[in-house]
Amino acid sequence: MLYALAAGLMWGLVFVGPLLLPEYPAALQSVGRYLAFGLIALPLAWLDRVRLRELTRGDWLEALKLAAVGNLLYYLCLASAIQRAGAPLPTMIIGTLPVVIAVSANLRDHRRDGRLPWRQLWPSLLLIGVGIGCVNSVELAALQREAGGDLGRYLGGALLATVAVACWTWYPLRNADWLRHHPDRSPRSWATAQGVATLPLALLGYALLWGGMAVADSPFAMPFGPRPLVFLGLMAVIGLFASWLGTLCWNEASQRLPTALVGQLIVFETLAALGYAFLLRGEWPAPLTLLGIVLLVAGVLSALRVRPQPVAAAHAG
Repeated sequence: MLYALAAGLMWGLVFVGPLLLPEYPAALQSVGRYLAFGLIALPLAWLDRVRLRELTRGDWLEALKLAAVGNLLYYLCLASAIQRAGAPLPTMIIGTLPVVIAVSANLRDHRRDGRLPWRQLWPSLLLIGVGIGCVNSVELAALQREAGGDLGRYLGGALLATVAVACWTWYPLRNADWLRHHPDRSPRSWATAQGVATLPLALLGYALLWGGMAVADSPFAMPFGPRPLVFLGLMAVIGLFASWLGTLCWNEASQRLPTALVGQLIVFETLAALGYAFLLRGEWPAPLTLLGIVLLVAGVLSALRVRPQPVAAAHAG
């Protein structure tokens, strides 16, 4: 649980990047972050080369899939959502991951990890749904008061955040599969392997983005934008802490806990992201937003109290 807490505190940083670099395209922030992750992983891979040589071709293919969906596509959708809808709503939508992952794992992995009783889960789902509704109502009201507020852009941000949820529901399930099937392998090495697998994808994405901007005669100043030192520094910080170290801590938690339980602990990311966002705004959340946060936390804590039952016992009951 402490590993999951550490991962959440570091992953919360990724919600700050799009707010600090609003003029940078979300695609550039996504490939920039994971280019930094890949470059950071290279010297770590050299130090860990003995363990990495133990990985098979199938293992590297799995790392490549995890990198494409759980890293690049997820962060592209999330950064785009935050730039369109602000931080609170996408953060709360991402905050449903604990229960979405738990429900998905309940349907998919109950034979391995046990089944969470559905009748004990629905109150948690209700609390989380109402909590998201509270935050959504506050953000929509602020949008209506804002001159030139774009409802379509806001709804597009909500949709992109939902796609991000789908990406990061798939990622921990597949990642946990590999880690649980390879208990003798190092979670640190697996985090490094994902960083190495991310590097060629990020390089290709960067090249395609740069080429596309050149063809479209975009005024954006490639390769590092109008604030290169800020961009490079932020990508390095997020690449190190949120990508490599966060993935390492998450892998340590995933190897120790049932998937349905560890998935719910991603609530730490939601709380950290909300805290960072309002700190950046320099204001306290509105009362209804605070109520929504409390309901979200209550829903997840309620779900955490539900313990998996062995499948045989569940059928017998």
